[in-house]
Amino acid sequence: MASTFFGLTIAGSALNSFQAAVNTTANNISNVNTAGYTRQQAVRLAAEALRVNDRYGMAGSGVTTTEIIQTRDFYYDVKYWNNSAKLGLFEAKLYYAQQVENSILNDDNVKGFTDIFDEMFDALSEVQKSPEDRDARQSFISKSQSLADFFQSLNVGFKQIQEDCNQEISTQVDQINGIAEKIALLNKQINVIELQGVNANELRDQRALLVDELSDLVQVDVKETPVVDPQHPDVYTGATNYVLKINGQTLVDTFDYKTLKCVAREKKVNQTDADGLYDISWQGDNIPFNVTGKGCTGRLKGLFDTRDGNNDEGFSGVVESVRAGEKGDIVRIKNPSITDINIMNMADDGIITLNNKDYRYSGFTYDAETQTYEFHLKLALSVEEREALTNRTANIGESIDAMGIPYYQAQCNSFVREFAKQLNNIQRSGVDMEGIAVGSFFVAGNASDGSEYDFSDYDDSGSMSTFKNDYYKLTAGNIKVATSILKDPGKMATISADDYANGVANQKLTDEMMKLKSDVKMFRGGAATEFLKCLYTDNSVDTQKSETFYKNYSNISETIIQKRMSISAVDEDEEGLDMLRFQNAYNLASKMVQTLTEMYDRLILETGV
Repeated sequence: MASTFFGLTIAGSALNSFQAAVNTTANNISNVNTAGYTRQQAVRLAAEALRVNDRYGMAGSGVTTTEIIQTRDFYYDVKYWNNSAKLGLFEAKLYYAQQVENSILNDDNVKGFTDIFDEMFDALSEVQKSPEDRDARQSFISKSQSLADFFQSLNVGFKQIQEDCNQEISTQVDQINGIAEKIALLNKQINVIELQGVNANELRDQRALLVDELSDLVQVDVKETPVVDPQHPDVYTGATNYVLKINGQTLVDTFDYKTLKCVAREKKVNQTDADGLYDISWQGDNIPFNVTGKGCTGRLKGLFDTRDGNNDEGFSGVVESVRAGEKGDIVRIKNPSITDINIMNMADDGIITLNNKDYRYSGFTYDAETQTYEFHLKLALSVEEREALTNRTANIGESIDAMGIPYYQAQCNSFVREFAKQLNNIQRSGVDMEGIAVGSFFVAGNASDGSEYDFSDYDDSGSMSTFKNDYYKLTAGNIKVATSILKDPGKMATISADDYANGVANQKLTDEMMKLKSDVKMFRGGAATEFLKCLYTDNSVDTQKSETFYKNYSNISETIIQKRMSISAVDEDEEGLDMLRFQNAYNLASKMVQTLTEMYDRLILETGV
C-alpha cells in the first residue's frame, strides 16, 4: 500500500523530472551556435506503478527521467559524409584546374604562344627574302629561342603546381593522422562514461565533428556496434565497438588507430615529374594506402589526380620473355600501350611493375618493327622467376583517368618533339653559309653536365633507345636552340648542299620551314598553330566538368545539411516554447507540493487528538 505521503513523492518526481528538462533546454540554448553540437532531449517515462490491494488495481508513482539523448539521425550523417567526400574531390580538382589554366595563359614572364609563334615565322619570312642577311637570321634565331623559353616557362609552372599538390598531400596526411588519434581517445572516454549507464553526448558530438572533417579528405565508413556480455548475449554492457574506415581500409578500431606516412619516391614515374613526389603507405607495415582507386573519393584523391593524372594513358604491356643481360636481366614487353616516341613519358631510370611486383630498371629500348620494348633491370632473376613473369602484366605507375600535370607535360613534350624533329630534318638537309653540313637547330639541354643532345642517333623508323642520343631526351623543360647557332647565325641552314655547290641562291629550305607553321600536321592531326588551342580546350573541359560537379554536390550538401539541422540543430523558437512548457509543468508540480503540504498540515495539526 502506498505511504501516507505518497502524493508528495509523486509531486517531487515531477519537480525533479521537469528540472532536468529545463536544464537540458538551457544547455541547448547555450550551445545554439556551437559547431557540431547536437540538440539534446530529456526522455521522460511514467515511473513504475505500485500494486495496491484495492479495486482500482495499481497506483501510478509519478514520472522519471530515464536518459538525456541526442536527436540525431545516422542516416543523414552517412549521406553527408558520402557527399562531403565527393565535394572535396571536385573542389580540389577545380582549384588546381584553374591553376593549370593560369599557368597556360600566364603572360607575366613570356608572351603568349600565338604571339611568339607568329613573330618567329614573321622573322623566318624575312630570312626567306634575304638568306644572306645575318641580322634577319639572328632575329629568327632569337624568336626561336623565345619559343623554347615559353615551353620551359610553361614546364616550370606545371612543376610548381605538381609540387604544391605534393606539399598539400603531406599536410592532409598529417591532418588524417591527427583526427585518427583524437577519435581513438574519444572512443575510450565515451566507453568509460557510458559503461556507467550515462550517455556521453558532448563527446559524441566532438567525435562526429571530427568525422565530418575527415569526410572532406577521404571517403569514410563508420560502424558502431554494442558490446554484449559474452556470458549473457542479451545483456548490453553500455560500451560500443567503433570502427572507422577510410577508402575501405581501417583507420580506427575502437581504442586502436593507424597512421599514414608520406614516402618520397626514389625514382620518378614520369620523365618530367618533380623530384621527391610522395606515395602514401601505412605506418609500420609499409602497405600502400589506396588513394586513386575507382571507388575512392575525397580531397586527397583530387590532389593525386592533379599531381599524377595521365588521362588513363600510362604505360602497360605483357611480358613476352626475360633473358640475361650484361648487368641485369632484360625484360621484353609486347602489346605496349605506347608506340609513339613523341608521347613516351616514362622515366629513363625508374621502376616497372611486373606481375604486381616492382623492379628497378636503368633504361629501355623500343623496336618499331616488332612493337616491343626491352627494359634493362638492375638485377638478375632466377630461372623460376623468369618463367613466372612470362605472359604476365607489366606497367609503369598507374593509369589515372584524370587530366593532371603529367598529361599536360606529355602534351607539351609531344608537340616540341614533333616540331623540333621536322624543323631539324629540314636543317640537316642543308648547309650553312660556309657550305658546311649543319646539325640540329633545336636541341635538348643536359642539366647534369651542360652538354646538348643533338639527336644524332635518331632513327626515322620510330625505334628509340634511352641509351642513345634520341628525341626521347627532348622535353618542354629542356628544349633550346643549339648553342653554336645562337653564337653564329651563319651556322643556320637556308640552302641545300647541291644548290650551294652550284652557286644558286634560293629559298627552298626556308620555304619548307615556312610550311611548318600551318601546312603540316603537327599535333593531334592539326597544324602547329592549333597546339595551345588544344591544350586550353582540354583544360577548359576539365575545369568546366569540375565546376559543374562541384556546384551540384554543393547544392546536395546544402540540402543534406538543412535536413540534418532540422533534426539535430538547436532551434531557438522551439527551445523557447519548450522552456515555457517545462516551466509551467514545474510550477504545477510545485503547486501540487504546496496543496499536499496544506493537506498534511490540516491532517496532522488540526485533526490530532
